[in-house]
Amino acid sequence: MPLMTYEQTRPWADKIENAVRMKMMPPWFADPRYGHFVNDPSLSEEQIETIIAWADAGAPAGDRRDAPTPRKWSEGWNIPEPDVVVKMPKPVQIPARGQVEYTYEIVATHFTDDKWVQMAELRPSSLARVHHAVVYIRPPDSTWLRHAPIGEPFTASTLTDEQERRQAHETTSDLLLVYAPGSAPDLWTDGMAKFVPAGSDLVFQMHYTTNGEAAADETSVGLVFAKTPPRQRVITLQLNNHALIIPPEADNFRVEVQGTLPNDAVLLSLFPHMHLRGKRFEYDIVHDDGSVETLLRVNYHFHWQLSYKLAQPRELKAGTKLRAVAWYDNSKNNPHNPDPEKTVTWGDQTSDEMMVGFFDVAVPAAMDKWKFFIRHQNN
Repeated sequence: MPLMTYEQTRPWADKIENAVRMKMMPPWFADPRYGHFVNDPSLSEEQIETIIAWADAGAPAGDRRDAPTPRKWSEGWNIPEPDVVVKMPKPVQIPARGQVEYTYEIVATHFTDDKWVQMAELRPSSLARVHHAVVYIRPPDSTWLRHAPIGEPFTASTLTDEQERRQAHETTSDLLLVYAPGSAPDLWTDGMAKFVPAGSDLVFQMHYTTNGEAAADETSVGLVFAKTPPRQRVITLQLNNHALIIPPEADNFRVEVQGTLPNDAVLLSLFPHMHLRGKRFEYDIVHDDGSVETLLRVNYHFHWQLSYKLAQPRELKAGTKLRAVAWYDNSKNNPHNPDPEKTVTWGDQTSDEMMVGFFDVAVPAAMDKWKFFIRHQNN
Protein backbone atom coordinates (compact mmCIF):
# COMPACT_ATOMS: atom_id res chain seq x y z
CA MET A 1 0.00 0.00 0.00
CA PRO A 2 1.63 3.26 -1.08
CA LEU A 3 1.58 6.10 1.44
CA MET A 4 3.10 8.79 -0.78
CA THR A 5 0.10 11.13 -0.91
CA TYR A 6 -2.73 12.17 1.40
CA GLU A 7 -5.26 10.45 -0.83
CA GLN A 8 -3.35 7.16 -0.56
CA THR A 9 -2.85 7.48 3.18
CA ARG A 10 -6.27 8.65 4.40
CA PRO A 11 -8.05 5.25 4.09
CA TRP A 12 -5.43 3.70 6.38
CA ALA A 13 -5.63 6.29 9.17
CA ASP A 14 -7.13 3.96 11.79
CA LYS A 15 -4.63 1.19 11.10
CA ILE A 16 -1.75 3.71 11.13
CA GLU A 17 -2.94 4.96 14.51
CA ASN A 18 -3.07 1.45 15.90
CA ALA A 19 0.36 0.53 14.52
CA VAL A 20 2.12 3.54 16.00
CA ARG A 21 0.19 3.31 19.29
CA MET A 22 1.36 -0.32 19.65
CA LYS A 23 4.85 0.71 18.47
CA MET A 24 4.71 -1.86 15.69
CA MET A 25 5.75 0.73 13.13
CA PRO A 26 8.35 1.73 12.28
CA PRO A 27 9.64 -1.82 12.95
CA TRP A 28 12.12 -1.87 15.84
CA PHE A 29 12.31 -4.64 18.40
CA ALA A 30 15.12 -3.69 20.76
CA ASP A 31 14.21 -3.39 24.44
CA PRO A 32 14.87 0.32 25.17
CA ARG A 33 16.37 -0.54 28.57
CA TYR A 34 19.49 -1.95 26.94
CA GLY A 35 21.83 -0.12 24.60
CA HIS A 36 21.53 2.76 22.16
CA PHE A 37 21.55 2.20 18.42
CA VAL A 38 22.24 4.63 15.64
CA ASN A 39 19.68 3.07 13.28
CA ASP A 40 16.75 3.18 15.71
CA PRO A 41 13.79 4.56 13.69
CA SER A 42 11.38 4.68 16.63
CA LEU A 43 8.97 7.60 16.82
CA SER A 44 9.11 9.96 19.78
CA GLU A 45 6.15 10.12 22.16
CA GLU A 46 5.32 13.53 20.71
CA GLN A 47 5.26 12.13 17.17
CA ILE A 48 3.07 9.24 18.26
CA GLU A 49 0.61 11.58 19.98
CA THR A 50 0.49 13.78 16.88
CA ILE A 51 -0.44 10.83 14.66
CA ILE A 52 -3.06 9.61 17.16
CA ALA A 53 -4.61 13.06 17.40
CA TRP A 54 -4.68 13.35 13.59
CA ALA A 55 -6.45 10.00 13.20
CA ASP A 56 -8.91 10.73 16.04
CA ALA A 57 -9.81 14.05 14.38
CA GLY A 58 -10.88 12.23 11.22
CA ALA A 59 -7.49 12.43 9.47
CA PRO A 60 -7.86 15.95 8.01
CA ALA A 61 -5.76 16.91 5.02
CA GLY A 62 -4.34 20.15 6.37
CA ASP A 63 -3.25 23.13 4.30
CA ARG A 64 -1.54 21.97 1.10
CA ARG A 65 0.55 25.16 1.12
CA ASP A 66 2.34 23.79 4.19
CA ALA A 67 3.21 20.51 2.51
CA PRO A 68 6.93 19.74 2.27
CA THR A 69 8.66 19.23 -1.05
CA PRO A 70 7.82 15.73 -2.29
CA ARG A 71 10.50 13.30 -1.23
CA LYS A 72 12.57 11.78 -4.01
CA TRP A 73 13.05 8.09 -3.38
CA SER A 74 16.01 6.19 -4.74
CA GLU A 75 15.40 3.95 -7.69
CA GLY A 76 17.41 0.77 -7.85
CA TRP A 77 20.27 0.63 -5.36
CA ASN A 78 19.93 2.04 -1.85
CA ILE A 79 23.68 2.59 -1.73
CA PRO A 80 25.52 5.00 -4.03
CA GLU A 81 26.02 3.68 -7.55
CA PRO A 82 28.13 0.54 -7.04
CA ASP A 83 31.68 0.41 -8.31
CA VAL A 84 31.08 -3.25 -9.16
CA VAL A 85 27.95 -5.39 -9.38
CA VAL A 86 28.54 -9.13 -8.98
CA LYS A 87 25.59 -11.07 -10.36
CA MET A 88 24.78 -14.75 -10.41
CA PRO A 89 25.60 -15.80 -13.99
CA LYS A 90 22.78 -18.35 -14.10
CA PRO A 91 19.26 -17.97 -12.65
CA VAL A 92 18.07 -20.38 -9.97
CA GLN A 93 14.82 -22.11 -10.87
CA ILE A 94 12.49 -22.13 -7.83
CA PRO A 95 9.56 -24.60 -7.84
CA ALA A 96 6.02 -23.60 -7.01
CA ARG A 97 5.79 -25.80 -3.92
CA GLY A 98 7.84 -27.83 -1.51
CA GLN A 99 11.04 -27.20 0.41
CA VAL A 100 14.10 -25.95 -1.42
CA GLU A 101 17.52 -27.08 -0.28
CA TYR A 102 20.08 -24.33 0.33
CA THR A 103 21.28 -23.27 -3.10
CA TYR A 104 24.81 -22.08 -3.83
CA GLU A 105 26.34 -20.22 -6.72
CA ILE A 106 30.05 -19.38 -6.87
CA VAL A 107 30.91 -16.25 -8.84
CA ALA A 108 34.44 -15.22 -9.76
CA THR A 109 35.13 -11.54 -9.07
CA HIS A 110 38.15 -11.38 -11.41
CA PHE A 111 39.64 -8.75 -9.10
CA THR A 112 43.28 -8.28 -10.08
CA ASP A 113 44.08 -6.39 -6.89
CA ASP A 114 42.85 -6.37 -3.31
CA LYS A 115 39.58 -4.53 -2.66
CA TRP A 116 38.22 -2.82 0.45
CA VAL A 117 34.41 -2.84 0.42
CA GLN A 118 32.86 0.02 2.38
CA MET A 119 29.26 -0.54 1.27
CA ALA A 120 27.46 -3.65 0.08
CA GLU A 121 23.86 -4.38 -0.83
CA LEU A 122 22.23 -7.64 -1.90
CA ARG A 123 19.34 -7.47 -4.34
CA PRO A 124 17.42 -10.66 -5.16
CA SER A 125 15.41 -10.57 -8.36
CA SER A 126 12.71 -12.68 -6.66
CA LEU A 127 12.31 -10.90 -3.33
CA ALA A 128 9.21 -12.81 -2.26
CA ARG A 129 11.05 -16.13 -2.33
CA VAL A 130 14.29 -15.28 -0.54
CA HIS A 131 14.12 -16.38 3.09
CA HIS A 132 17.68 -15.21 3.69
CA ALA A 133 21.05 -15.15 1.98
CA VAL A 134 24.70 -15.09 2.98
CA VAL A 135 27.53 -14.04 0.68
CA TYR A 136 30.94 -15.45 1.58
CA ILE A 137 34.37 -14.30 0.45
CA ARG A 138 36.41 -17.25 -0.84
CA PRO A 139 40.06 -16.20 -1.27
CA PRO A 140 42.15 -17.86 -3.98
CA ASP A 141 44.06 -20.06 -1.51
CA SER A 142 40.89 -21.48 0.09
CA THR A 143 40.10 -25.18 -0.36
CA TRP A 144 36.41 -24.69 0.48
CA LEU A 145 34.12 -26.15 -2.20
CA ARG A 146 37.00 -26.36 -4.66
CA HIS A 147 35.34 -29.17 -6.63
CA ALA A 148 32.01 -27.37 -6.86
CA PRO A 149 30.92 -25.84 -10.17
CA ILE A 150 31.59 -22.16 -10.90
CA GLY A 151 28.86 -19.92 -12.23
CA GLU A 152 25.93 -22.30 -11.92
CA PRO A 153 23.58 -23.21 -9.08
CA PHE A 154 24.15 -26.32 -6.98
CA THR A 155 23.09 -27.78 -3.63
CA ALA A 156 25.05 -29.81 -1.11
CA SER A 157 23.26 -33.00 -2.14
CA THR A 158 24.36 -32.62 -5.77
CA LEU A 159 28.06 -32.52 -4.89
CA THR A 160 29.90 -35.77 -5.62
CA ASP A 161 32.56 -35.32 -2.94
CA GLU A 162 31.24 -36.49 0.44
CA GLN A 163 33.54 -34.15 2.39
CA GLU A 164 32.40 -31.17 0.35
CA ARG A 165 28.76 -32.07 0.97
CA ARG A 166 29.49 -31.66 4.68
CA GLN A 167 31.61 -28.54 4.10
CA ALA A 168 28.79 -26.73 2.30
CA HIS A 169 27.31 -25.73 5.66
CA GLU A 170 30.58 -25.40 7.56
CA THR A 171 33.05 -22.74 6.56
CA THR A 172 35.44 -20.34 8.22
CA SER A 173 35.35 -18.01 5.20
CA ASP A 174 34.69 -14.33 5.84
CA LEU A 175 31.14 -13.12 5.39
CA LEU A 176 30.70 -10.22 3.01
CA LEU A 177 27.12 -9.63 4.14
CA VAL A 178 23.99 -11.30 5.49
CA TYR A 179 20.56 -10.56 4.01
CA ALA A 180 17.19 -11.25 5.62
CA PRO A 181 13.71 -9.65 5.48
CA GLY A 182 13.95 -6.11 6.77
CA SER A 183 17.73 -5.94 6.65
CA ALA A 184 19.51 -2.85 5.34
CA PRO A 185 22.68 -2.58 3.23
CA ASP A 186 26.03 -2.65 4.99
CA LEU A 187 27.41 0.90 5.25
CA TRP A 188 30.70 1.18 7.11
CA THR A 189 32.03 4.52 8.29
CA ASP A 190 35.14 6.07 6.76
CA GLY A 191 38.23 4.21 7.87
CA MET A 192 36.41 0.84 8.07
CA ALA A 193 35.76 -1.72 5.33
CA LYS A 194 35.59 -5.43 4.54
CA PHE A 195 38.52 -7.02 2.74
CA VAL A 196 38.26 -8.98 -0.50
CA PRO A 197 41.63 -10.36 -1.64
CA ALA A 198 42.59 -10.27 -5.31
CA GLY A 199 41.35 -13.31 -7.19
CA SER A 200 38.58 -14.09 -4.71
CA ASP A 201 35.26 -15.67 -5.51
CA LEU A 202 31.96 -14.71 -3.92
CA VAL A 203 29.90 -17.67 -2.76
CA PHE A 204 26.15 -16.96 -2.69
CA GLN A 205 24.30 -19.17 -0.21
CA MET A 206 20.58 -18.73 -0.90
CA HIS A 207 17.66 -20.04 1.12
CA TYR A 208 14.52 -19.94 -0.97
CA THR A 209 10.93 -20.56 0.09
CA THR A 210 8.08 -21.43 -2.26
CA ASN A 211 4.78 -19.55 -2.49
CA GLY A 212 2.62 -21.46 -4.97
CA GLU A 213 4.12 -20.03 -8.16
CA ALA A 214 7.32 -21.14 -9.86
CA ALA A 215 9.91 -18.43 -10.47
CA ALA A 216 13.56 -17.77 -11.18
CA ASP A 217 16.00 -15.74 -9.09
CA GLU A 218 19.24 -14.10 -10.19
CA THR A 219 20.60 -12.28 -7.16
CA SER A 220 23.17 -9.49 -7.41
CA VAL A 221 25.42 -7.80 -4.87
CA GLY A 222 26.54 -4.21 -5.35
CA LEU A 223 29.90 -3.11 -3.95
CA VAL A 224 31.21 0.37 -3.21
CA PHE A 225 34.94 0.47 -2.55
CA ALA A 226 36.68 2.62 0.05
CA LYS A 227 38.32 5.64 -1.53
CA THR A 228 41.38 5.42 0.73
CA PRO A 229 42.96 2.43 2.53
CA PRO A 230 41.03 1.90 5.77
CA ARG A 231 42.55 1.81 9.24
CA GLN A 232 40.29 -1.01 10.39
CA ARG A 233 39.02 -4.22 8.87
CA VAL A 234 35.44 -5.31 9.60
CA ILE A 235 34.86 -9.00 10.17
CA THR A 236 31.58 -10.75 10.95
CA LEU A 237 31.68 -13.30 13.76
CA GLN A 238 28.95 -15.42 15.30
CA LEU A 239 27.85 -17.16 18.44
CA ASN A 240 25.67 -20.16 17.65
CA ASN A 241 24.35 -23.29 19.29
CA HIS A 242 23.72 -26.19 16.91
CA ALA A 243 22.75 -28.52 19.75
CA LEU A 244 19.40 -26.96 20.57
CA ILE A 245 16.52 -29.38 21.25
CA ILE A 246 13.20 -27.62 21.89
CA PRO A 247 10.51 -29.84 23.46
CA PRO A 248 6.88 -29.86 22.25
CA GLU A 249 4.66 -27.17 23.79
CA ALA A 250 7.59 -25.39 25.46
CA ASP A 251 6.58 -21.71 25.50
CA ASN A 252 9.77 -20.10 26.85
CA PHE A 253 12.62 -22.50 26.10
CA ARG A 254 16.07 -21.04 26.78
CA VAL A 255 19.22 -21.74 24.75
CA GLU A 256 22.59 -20.07 25.31
CA VAL A 257 26.14 -20.06 24.04
CA GLN A 258 29.28 -18.34 25.31
CA GLY A 259 32.67 -17.50 23.84
CA THR A 260 35.68 -15.31 24.56
CA LEU A 261 37.31 -12.85 22.21
CA PRO A 262 40.80 -14.04 21.26
CA ASN A 263 42.06 -10.50 20.60
CA ASP A 264 41.08 -6.88 21.12
CA ALA A 265 38.24 -5.70 18.87
CA VAL A 266 35.70 -2.92 18.51
CA LEU A 267 32.09 -4.11 18.56
CA LEU A 268 30.02 -2.38 15.86
CA SER A 269 26.68 -4.14 15.42
CA LEU A 270 24.56 -7.14 16.37
CA PHE A 271 22.32 -9.26 14.15
CA PRO A 272 20.28 -12.10 15.74
CA HIS A 273 18.85 -14.88 13.60
CA MET A 274 16.16 -17.42 14.56
CA HIS A 275 13.17 -18.99 12.82
CA LEU A 276 9.41 -19.11 13.44
CA ARG A 277 9.59 -20.15 17.08
CA GLY A 278 12.00 -17.35 17.98
CA LYS A 279 10.71 -15.26 20.89
CA ARG A 280 13.60 -13.22 22.34
CA PHE A 281 17.31 -12.89 21.72
CA GLU A 282 19.91 -11.30 23.95
CA TYR A 283 23.62 -10.43 23.75
CA ASP A 284 25.55 -10.05 27.02
CA ILE A 285 29.02 -9.42 28.37
CA VAL A 286 29.73 -11.70 31.32
CA HIS A 287 32.27 -9.95 33.53
CA ASP A 288 34.94 -11.68 35.60
CA ASP A 289 32.99 -11.10 38.81
CA GLY A 290 29.98 -12.94 37.32
CA SER A 291 27.90 -9.82 36.70
CA VAL A 292 26.09 -9.60 33.37
CA GLU A 293 25.91 -6.53 31.16
CA THR A 294 23.19 -6.77 28.53
CA LEU A 295 24.14 -5.17 25.22
CA LEU A 296 20.90 -5.90 23.35
CA ARG A 297 17.62 -7.66 24.03
CA VAL A 298 15.29 -8.16 21.07
CA ASN A 299 11.65 -9.18 21.09
CA TYR A 300 12.23 -11.26 18.01
CA HIS A 301 10.12 -10.90 14.86
CA PHE A 302 10.86 -13.39 12.10
CA HIS A 303 9.51 -11.15 9.32
CA TRP A 304 11.67 -8.16 10.32
CA GLN A 305 15.22 -9.35 10.91
CA LEU A 306 17.19 -6.23 11.71
CA SER A 307 20.79 -5.37 12.42
CA TYR A 308 21.31 -3.24 15.54
CA LYS A 309 24.18 -0.80 15.05
CA LEU A 310 25.72 0.56 18.25
CA ALA A 311 25.45 4.33 18.55
CA GLN A 312 28.85 4.23 20.25
CA PRO A 313 31.14 1.38 19.10
CA ARG A 314 32.33 -0.62 22.10
CA GLU A 315 35.99 -1.47 22.65
CA LEU A 316 36.34 -5.05 23.87
CA LYS A 317 39.55 -6.45 25.29
CA ALA A 318 40.94 -9.88 24.47
CA GLY A 319 39.39 -12.40 26.82
CA THR A 320 36.02 -10.62 27.01
CA LYS A 321 33.34 -13.26 27.56
CA LEU A 322 30.38 -12.81 25.25
CA ARG A 323 27.11 -14.65 25.70
CA ALA A 324 24.10 -15.04 23.45
CA VAL A 325 20.77 -16.25 24.87
CA ALA A 326 17.70 -17.17 22.86
CA TRP A 327 14.16 -18.03 23.95
CA TYR A 328 11.71 -20.04 21.85
CA ASP A 329 7.93 -20.46 21.90
CA ASN A 330 7.06 -23.92 20.60
CA SER A 331 3.53 -23.82 22.00
CA LYS A 332 0.16 -23.53 20.30
CA ASN A 333 -0.01 -19.93 21.54
CA ASN A 334 2.62 -18.98 18.95
CA PRO A 335 0.56 -18.17 15.82
CA HIS A 336 3.62 -18.74 13.59
CA ASN A 337 4.40 -22.18 15.01
CA PRO A 338 4.08 -24.80 12.24
CA ASP A 339 3.75 -27.74 14.66
CA PRO A 340 3.60 -27.34 18.48
CA GLU A 341 3.68 -31.13 18.90
CA LYS A 342 7.12 -31.40 17.29
CA THR A 343 10.48 -31.64 19.05
CA VAL A 344 12.47 -28.99 17.20
CA THR A 345 16.17 -29.19 16.39
CA TRP A 346 18.67 -27.20 14.33
CA GLY A 347 17.96 -27.22 10.61
CA ASP A 348 18.03 -25.17 7.44
CA GLN A 349 14.31 -25.03 6.77
CA THR A 350 11.92 -22.53 8.34
CA SER A 351 10.08 -25.35 10.12
CA ASP A 352 13.37 -26.18 11.90
CA GLU A 353 15.19 -23.71 14.15
CA MET A 354 18.44 -21.80 14.30
CA MET A 355 20.24 -19.88 17.01
CA VAL A 356 22.82 -17.52 15.49
CA GLY A 357 24.10 -14.32 17.01
CA PHE A 358 26.02 -12.56 14.25
CA PHE A 359 28.12 -9.59 15.35
CA ASP A 360 30.45 -7.25 13.48
CA VAL A 361 33.77 -6.14 14.90
CA ALA A 362 36.57 -3.89 13.69
CA VAL A 363 40.21 -4.95 14.00
CA PRO A 364 43.43 -3.41 12.65
CA ALA A 365 43.43 -3.45 8.85
CA ALA A 366 46.55 -5.62 8.69
CA MET A 367 45.00 -8.38 10.82
CA ASP A 368 43.39 -11.21 8.89
CA LYS A 369 40.75 -13.49 10.33
CA TRP A 370 43.18 -16.30 11.07
CA LYS A 371 45.49 -14.00 13.03
CA PHE A 372 42.51 -12.69 14.98
CA PHE A 373 41.76 -16.19 16.24
CA ILE A 374 45.29 -16.84 17.46
CA ARG A 375 44.97 -16.51 21.21
CA HIS A 376 47.83 -15.04 23.18
CA GLN A 377 48.76 -16.21 26.63
CA ASN A 378 46.08 -15.46 29.27
CA ASN A 379 43.43 -14.68 26.60
